[in-house]
Amino acid sequence: MKGGYALEHTPTILAELEDYLQRNDVTLAQFAEHSGVHQRTLNNWILKHRPVAVHQLDRITLAMGLPEGYFYDRYIEHYIIERSPDWRRIEPVLFRCVELDKLEAIKRIVGHIMDNLLYSPKLFDAAETLFAQDRHAAALLLYEGVAEAEKYQHSERLAICQYRIFTLQVGADQERNLQAALQFQSFVKRLDDVDQLEGMVDLVNAFRSLRRWDRVMEVAKDLKILAEAQYSMAHFLKKEQHKKPLRPLFFYVAFSNSLIGGAYYEQGNYALALQAAYESVDLEWVKETDSETLRWKKLFQEWGEANMCLTKLMAGDREVLPVYADLIARKKDELLPGLWNIMIAANRYNIDVDDILTRFEREISNIHGQGGKQTNDQQNIDDQLVGFLSEVAVYYLSKGKYEEGFQILLDSMRKTTILIDKSFIFKCMSLLHSRLTQ
Repeated sequence: MKGGYALEHTPTILAELEDYLQRNDVTLAQFAEHSGVHQRTLNNWILKHRPVAVHQLDRITLAMGLPEGYFYDRYIEHYIIERSPDWRRIEPVLFRCVELDKLEAIKRIVGHIMDNLLYSPKLFDAAETLFAQDRHAAALLLYEGVAEAEKYQHSERLAICQYRIFTLQVGADQERNLQAALQFQSFVKRLDDVDQLEGMVDLVNAFRSLRRWDRVMEVAKDLKILAEAQYSMAHFLKKEQHKKPLRPLFFYVAFSNSLIGGAYYEQGNYALALQAAYESVDLEWVKETDSETLRWKKLFQEWGEANMCLTKLMAGDREVLPVYADLIARKKDELLPGLWNIMIAANRYNIDVDDILTRFEREISNIHGQGGKQTNDQQNIDDQLVGFLSEVAVYYLSKGKYEEGFQILLDSMRKTTILIDKSFIFKCMSLLHSRLTQ
């Protein structure tokens, strides 16, 4: 049987209905009245084998005292798989399976009908509907079905499917995130220009969280070329856009500069990182003056100022340390990574930061008490926390403050076992050894 799904030892729906009528001494007319399904419909089903619609099957199931969706597997087998597929029958069953969270049933339907590429547009539209309704698990199955069927095509629909699959697969599993990002990267340029902008932003953010700076640089440069071309067409060639991007068009140019600077920074090329940071805050060329554009311009200027300070600090410029400390103090979300950066610079260039540790003593105490609360970016927060504590431990030990240093080191190791995994203990110890033997 197609799909390797056998029902030969299971009575048909009709057999169960007939058995129910006999056991309960109910006539077909009585059952029709009780279920709300017209007697003629039941007769056509029993005598002429004309299938009932899924909403009628639901009434029959309810009248027999059975759970919702009880007969769906058999209905799919006998009235969809064993017959010529009919979208008018398939679509209601598909959406009812979604409502009842019958993912295996959805997978069987998709696997069957996608032998025929004519169903691709209909299944894709259904997937888009489910995606908009946040029915992500079911939508993913539909997108995967369309993508598999169209894998040798070069359609924009295939690219959108891959974009949705990427979006739905990104989560806490870093290895899965990497595979999803790599797969989507080969499709992102098949999207239309506006979707490409958003697709590249999502893609580069995934690579950033994975610390794949080579990929960040690659995608960021592609984003810059596309965004600059789109901006030129919109403002100099006055070409009308068929749809608007989610954010002001200048955002994608400025963001790409920021990304390129960030990648250079992470690769240790501080001169080029600083140059890119200057470019990201030089926004005199922006022509829009609406409130959303002004909001984004202000944010880019704030980020750029912080990036310039940080880059100078990491290059050994001690003069910017007070300015950088003031910047991170104003941004709660930037405090932990900012303090980590300060400690890295302190250990790298033997800078005394006792005054900064005193200034942020209460915040650091709160950091020590952070638990394993789940957030969308928890992996990144965990890395920052362990990195910060490790650098503080190295700082104290390097200054001969052994009691404080070993206490912080123990805190760091405890966090690694609770928040991440035991392999990070070796990272802490290796970092400690390398810093103390320099």
